Amino acid sequence: MEFDLNLLRSAVTVLSFALFVGIMTWTFQRKHREAFDEAAGLPFMDDSLTSAQGGKHE
Repeated sequence: MEFDLNLLRSAVTVLSFALFVGIMTWTFQRKHREAFDEAAGLPFMDDSLTSAQGGKHE
């Protein structure tokens, strides 16, 4: 079998799509929902709470 640039491009496209589907599957699993909900609220946390946990705000 001769090496073909189009074969490489096709393989990279298929692998990229498989990676995309894997990431989407992992993201929308119910067991990760609590962690994602907590992370989504981080920008709205009170500064006093973050400084009490050791965070620095300058």
